[in-house]
Amino acid sequence: MKKNIELSANARHVLNKRYLKRDDDGTATETPEDMFRRVAKNIAEADALYGSKADVEAAAEAFYDIMITRVFMPNSPTLMNAGRELQQLAACFVLPVEDSMEKIFESIKNSALIHKSGGGTGYSFSRLRPKNDSVKSTSGVSSGPMSFMKVFNAATEVIKQGGTRRGANMGILRIDHPDILEFITSKSDTKDLTNFNISVAVTDAFMKAVANNTMYDLINPRTKKIARQENAVDVFNLMTQLAWQNGEPGIVFIDRINAYNPTPAVGEIESTNPCGEQPLLPYEACNLGSLNVSLFVNDKKIDYAGMKKAIHTAVHFLDNVIDMSKYPLPEIDALVKANRKIGLGLMGFADMLYLMEVAYDSPEAEKIAREVMEFIQTESKIKSDELAAVRGTFPNYDKSIYKGKRKIRNATTTTIAPTGTISIIAAASSGIEPVFGLAFIRNVLDGTEMLEINPVFEAIAKREGFYSEDLMKKVAKAGTVKHLAEVPEKWRTVFRTSHDISPEWHIRLQAAFQAYTDNAVSKTINFPKTATVDDVKETYMMAYSLNCKGVTVYRDGSRENQVLNIGEVNKTGTKAEDVQVDHEVVVHGHIKPRERPKRTFGSTQKIPTACGNLYVTINEDDHGLCELFATIGKSGGCASSQAEGISRMISLTLRSGIEVGSVVKQLRGIRCTSPIWEDGEMILSCPDAIGRALDMYMQHRDENAPAISGVKVSIEERENEHAKPSSAATVQTGGCPECGGVLERSEGCMKCRTCGYSKCD
Repeated sequence: MKKNIELSANARHVLNKRYLKRDDDGTATETPEDMFRRVAKNIAEADALYGSKADVEAAAEAFYDIMITRVFMPNSPTLMNAGRELQQLAACFVLPVEDSMEKIFESIKNSALIHKSGGGTGYSFSRLRPKNDSVKSTSGVSSGPMSFMKVFNAATEVIKQGGTRRGANMGILRIDHPDILEFITSKSDTKDLTNFNISVAVTDAFMKAVANNTMYDLINPRTKKIARQENAVDVFNLMTQLAWQNGEPGIVFIDRINAYNPTPAVGEIESTNPCGEQPLLPYEACNLGSLNVSLFVNDKKIDYAGMKKAIHTAVHFLDNVIDMSKYPLPEIDALVKANRKIGLGLMGFADMLYLMEVAYDSPEAEKIAREVMEFIQTESKIKSDELAAVRGTFPNYDKSIYKGKRKIRNATTTTIAPTGTISIIAAASSGIEPVFGLAFIRNVLDGTEMLEINPVFEAIAKREGFYSEDLMKKVAKAGTVKHLAEVPEKWRTVFRTSHDISPEWHIRLQAAFQAYTDNAVSKTINFPKTATVDDVKETYMMAYSLNCKGVTVYRDGSRENQVLNIGEVNKTGTKAEDVQVDHEVVVHGHIKPRERPKRTFGSTQKIPTACGNLYVTINEDDHGLCELFATIGKSGGCASSQAEGISRMISLTLRSGIEVGSVVKQLRGIRCTSPIWEDGEMILSCPDAIGRALDMYMQHRDENAPAISGVKVSIEERENEHAKPSSAATVQTGGCPECGGVLERSEGCMKCRTCGYSKCD
């Protein structure tokens, strides 16, 4: 029986933009229903390795059913690539970085192959000898881990992952590495290492030294000898200061992670995937999926029977993914199939609590978190046992670890991962995070603005009789109902949002889920802007004491560019209360620009950009620069219209007497998703290219040199030039780098609910 999925318009847009199969002209050749059928059939084919054709058909129907009903979603690469030529289904990988030039650049090459296939990568740089250490082969000295991290970052910058996913890296350094202080401060300027999240691998010995306010040893990884000592409290204070400042570095408790390593004989875990929730051995890959637990609430009670069925189907699905995926390296293929790690997690937890009328920051919510995750953990193990009875245990199965009591198919079965765009598709709250805002303004792609309201809140507000459009606009402005008297007190308590919840309760909920999760938990601990460094310290210590495997914090407004502005849209600055209201603009004064003369003189520069060749014509009159024209490739299109709009405004500014340097300063440094290199300099965007052209013109002009090196370009040449997009990686900006909409920071990453952009989906 054919089933249709119930999707919001925004979810369908996200699917169309990022997931659906397309022809050579870029036209989608499948519907969302077709996509889920494609994925279900492809993943079910693995059953043929262990059973009959009838098994394959039954599995395909079961897999289709849990996706089409939004009960379960696999990680994005599986939705994108299953049943297609690429067939790379894993979301993320960990690669080794060994202490030799040859091995380092082999890892860079391998990471390029992974990024090209749509994956993210994690690395530990802890094996590299410290800065200024001896290098016998050259009789020189080492440049240290940080110099090589910059090389990895630059390599990621020039790789674009097929237009749907972007290069993301995790860089980890052990707390006892001699270069740890340089590592901790490496992202104090957020313009550095833009393609890396960074985390410090904190040991139990270090945490003990912090508690006792003693010195601790830093070990040279090449010689294994003590290089020097540092005061543990001073280093801990530095970590918390930087995390307070801009959210990085995060920390992972590496000894605790290895205490739960299911295959210690195979190797030691050194790193995680880019968002930190999946500790992996070098050459392992993530294989993740999430249940939408909000769909299992009936009359404020949890339907555990329905959840059990979904868990068993999801584990079957994820185990099949391992066999069906084409991995980018043979080493990855071998180790993934030897350990067969899967990570079933959840999304929609905040919605589940709303439906159960339970506040997120309450002992009852903590109890529900433990019960739900314990159930997922138990049932996922039962299904893995059943698969092992038919398919065999994973090859690296160690009887001593499992004490011979169980035969299990998968070394791990549970992970709580970022849900990125899949939570948009499923119409669920992100992972285990509280809802960031009950309502906010978002930019729709045609330029209009819409009020987006949490569907559970909207339904209950209407049911309980306190709904009104004016109230919803107030909610969008505040982001919360905490202080809104129009909302009954009961619902103000239930409908808690991220910044209503103290860091202590964020950690308590993370710990509750971690207690029954094999791998780790993706979670952001939100702080108000007024939080202190001491608040961060207390949170770190609490996370360690409650047996979390890591922690990521974010203090509101701590980044130069705010991620999500409640009550304001990054792109337009429209206030929530002004949505769909006509405005009358009153100008109290103006500068009248001088008239354009009949004759001007100047020159044209040709500058490559990711949108194609940009032609910038700069003209002067007797008073100086008076106009600028910028065109991209052929005329027409969005890029051309934006270039024309910028040109007109610059021309008006120049004829109004504004200093050229001020104009250049505003344009240079504006970043888009596809920067490119030209003559050893990175061109970050079309506005940046225009600013560069102005800057170059003025430099040559002041030197009495030709305005531009090269030949002037005719109008005919411009019109015949075709735009050729260049390969590049994402660059983080304040708003969404694709549509300019608001970005929501949760689960250790960022996503846009307007277009589905996610840095870690």
